[in-house]
Amino acid sequence: MSERTTTIRTILAKHGKLNGSADTIADDKSLYSAGLTSHASVNVMLALEDEFDIEFPERMLTRSTFETVANLRLALDSLLGEESD
Repeated sequence: MSERTTTIRTILAKHGKLNGSADTIADDKSLYSAGLTSHASVNVMLALEDEFDIEFPERMLTRSTFETVANLRLALDSLLGEESD
């Protein structure tokens, strides 16, 4: 697991209010099915912005961006201008 994915999962565990452990959710499983709410997704977004010193543009403020760990990682990769390992 990449360091970026580990950080995403740590933030989800702290701010996502998921029904289970963020570490056991598959990268492509719906975080909303795992208990993420729209309110919690805002908290996750803010924590990611702080952690990575970025700002999510309006075009990325969609349910699909926060739907899965994989989607969050792709969004961060795009915003940071690099690919994670």
